[in-house]
Amino acid sequence: MQDSFIKTLILGVQMLFVAFGALVLVPLLTGFDPSIALFTAGAGTLLFQIITKRMVPVFLASSFAFIAPISFGVKEFGMGATLGGLACAGLAYIVFSIMVKTGGVEAIEKYLPAIVTGPVIMVIGLNLAPTAVNMAKSFDGSGNYNGQAMLIATVSLLTAILTVTYGKKIFSLIPILSGIVVGYVFSIILGVVNYDAITNAAWFSIPWVAAMKAGTYAVPVFDIAAILYIVPVAIAPAIEHVGDVLAISSATGKNYIKEPGLHRTLLGDGLATSLASVLGGPPNTTYSEVTGAVALTKAFNPMYMTIAAITAIILAFVGKLGAVLRTIPVPVMGGIMILLFGMIASIGVSTLVRDKVDFSKSRNLIIASVILVIGIGDLSFTMGKVTLGGIGLAGIIGIVLNLILPKEK
Repeated sequence: MQDSFIKTLILGVQMLFVAFGALVLVPLLTGFDPSIALFTAGAGTLLFQIITKRMVPVFLASSFAFIAPISFGVKEFGMGATLGGLACAGLAYIVFSIMVKTGGVEAIEKYLPAIVTGPVIMVIGLNLAPTAVNMAKSFDGSGNYNGQAMLIATVSLLTAILTVTYGKKIFSLIPILSGIVVGYVFSIILGVVNYDAITNAAWFSIPWVAAMKAGTYAVPVFDIAAILYIVPVAIAPAIEHVGDVLAISSATGKNYIKEPGLHRTLLGDGLATSLASVLGGPPNTTYSEVTGAVALTKAFNPMYMTIAAITAIILAFVGKLGAVLRTIPVPVMGGIMILLFGMIASIGVSTLVRDKVDFSKSRNLIIASVILVIGIGDLSFTMGKVTLGGIGLAGIIGIVLNLILPKEK
């Protein structure tokens, strides 16, 4: 009995281990506190389980889709207004949930087909390319070339690539974590890591208190300009969510689209995002890496995700861990980002390929072209105090074009 309990505990903690690298990377890139992100990932996963009747074995954590709008939002509107916008983006999932409840999955496919979502996902990845390159070649993210920084970034990138390509079993699922660990150790060898934050940190720390001192926490403020800028970005992770639910259904042999229902999983994901944002963490999304780990280990019991979530919450209060994460050199993350953001763009391409989108048809060519140029060019327009632009504007215009352009016979 004890052996069975220990095995269950280890498998549950392992699920967090698979998600850990990506989970902490988002707050480190966007200026959020990684310890708060750990807490909100755990709390969001538990909330998701309640809403989905503890039936679906998925883990929710930091969403990469929101990195670009968070970075812009913090500069343009401030941390508080950005968090308010993110909380409202989570509530947008309620709309998607109602659409699915009343019209089935076909309702999502009607308004958000591959020709819209594919280019939007590509924009999310490509928009961040300059940031990745600048972080890879400098220690402060400015882009001023530094040989040591490039060397560290290269080591981190190659580690992640080799882990994906040659990693066996569970190791093939943790390329981000592997790249960060090896890059960090290499940085220590080169003597570019500052340990002051670790030395000064307490073992036990309340994440919000530490974040306030570091200036990485703010109370959400609901500003209409920030809300309109950020909410449309929810289109991409919502579509990603549908794909993840289909993937976990395939891995377990159960149809989660029907029971507990896609409307419940969308609602759970959205409310988890709103909860995370209200608490000062990055938005949540379902993690495909964890789905891969579930398929590999045959750990189909949602109890494993409960253990992973509780472990994340406990680790959030370990002050030394948060301090270690904050000492990771910028080029380490830059190297990982080169692979990661390229992969996001590639997922957008694969969305188009998988749905066999025909680009010989002018309507498809027009929709994709307009989304890509508006999104990558960061076009925006202002009406009074409200500005709508970037990825959100590209997504909205893509949806409108898809609805009004005549379909060719």
